[in-house]
Amino acid sequence: MMVRAICSYNCLRGVLLKVKINVYLNSIQTECLKHRCVPCRFHSSNRPTAPLGSRILVDPKKVYEHNTWDHMQWSQEEEELARKKATENSDVRICLEDQAKYDQDANKYWNEFYKTHKNNFFKDRNWLILEFPEIVPARNTVSLSRNAETAWDINLNAASNSSTLLQPRILESDGHCFENNSLCTLTFQSPIDRSIKEIPIASQSAANGRKFEQSESFPGSDATFRIFEVGCGAGNSVFPILNEIRTNPGVFLYCCDFAPFAVELVKFHLDSTAPCCAFLHDICDDASLYPFPDESLDVILLVFVLSSIHPDRMQGAVNRLSKLLKPGGMLLFRDYGRYDLSQLRFKKGRCLSENFYVRSDGTLVYFFTEGETYHIFTSAGLNQVQNLVDRRLKVNRKKEVKMSRVWIQSKFQKPFQPPQNKPENQSYSAPAS
Repeated sequence: MMVRAICSYNCLRGVLLKVKINVYLNSIQTECLKHRCVPCRFHSSNRPTAPLGSRILVDPKKVYEHNTWDHMQWSQEEEELARKKATENSDVRICLEDQAKYDQDANKYWNEFYKTHKNNFFKDRNWLILEFPEIVPARNTVSLSRNAETAWDINLNAASNSSTLLQPRILESDGHCFENNSLCTLTFQSPIDRSIKEIPIASQSAANGRKFEQSESFPGSDATFRIFEVGCGAGNSVFPILNEIRTNPGVFLYCCDFAPFAVELVKFHLDSTAPCCAFLHDICDDASLYPFPDESLDVILLVFVLSSIHPDRMQGAVNRLSKLLKPGGMLLFRDYGRYDLSQLRFKKGRCLSENFYVRSDGTLVYFFTEGETYHIFTSAGLNQVQNLVDRRLKVNRKKEVKMSRVWIQSKFQKPFQPPQNKPENQSYSAPAS
């Protein structure tokens, strides 16, 4: 009995020691990220850190020791096999009539997707700040002060009952779109002075070409650093970002989606004091206006969004987004790469055009190469900072199944331009129809 008690005590002591070490490492990592002093993640095996992870598979016999392996190198045979599978599943194309339907009704299919899955389908993207530290501004670049600190810790998987939410208040005042589509009034609560401001914003179909005075207030006009997430979905990027910037006064987050139900999900979980503006918007519609002027954004986040747009519309959408960036602003991109597992799993009859498919729920997906992303973004006047192919091996250790994933991760910067002396009251135009 004494031996058993000693063994149990030693096991418990070992578990507690591991827990303490993990808590300590997590606290160090959190502080490093807040102060931007360590740009990389912790890694195993004393291997040098690298972008997109640093767990390298050296011994194939140890493949089932971890769930994920980074920087996988494909052999020529593997590349050829993947190309063959993609060619086979794209032999049968969907008829042009149905292709037009999927393109025109894309927002309806995504809206049904979010009505079905709500916020339970995608996981929170807590890795965003690790791969894109540009999202969080350096503390010394923000000089404004806040009256009080506020946390936006949201349980996205909580039930819709407001009593189960950490922050149950619904932000009903940040945007009201009326049935007649004539004019929207956007109400914004400033994170600095808590004052309420009402800004007239033209709707998608009315007042096209209307000009707003540059001196006129807009949501986040008092901010010194502005972030815009395109295709926010249910908020799986929004809330991790809000949690990172909550101690950075003067930072403001915009987010949009063309699925109305997705935007409502984000608004439902937003706290009324969060420095965030969620709005309905289709980036492929030139007549759809933004609630902020051109050259007003520091960061644009485009994560798994461009792939859902028809290839013929991609360049126009990126061109418009480029105009929203300040000189020196960054566009951060991550999306599906060519021959990703999800592309190779498509059956015949789901292909719309080369490397462009429709899922069973009607949503669309395109698979990029790094050459294509380079062409799209540089054609929009942006300079390449990073453009990488992220090949990883996902492992189901229980079933001993290996899955090859491919993504493209890129960073593009708007060139700095010589300052121009513009009158303070100079106006800017909304995109013409």
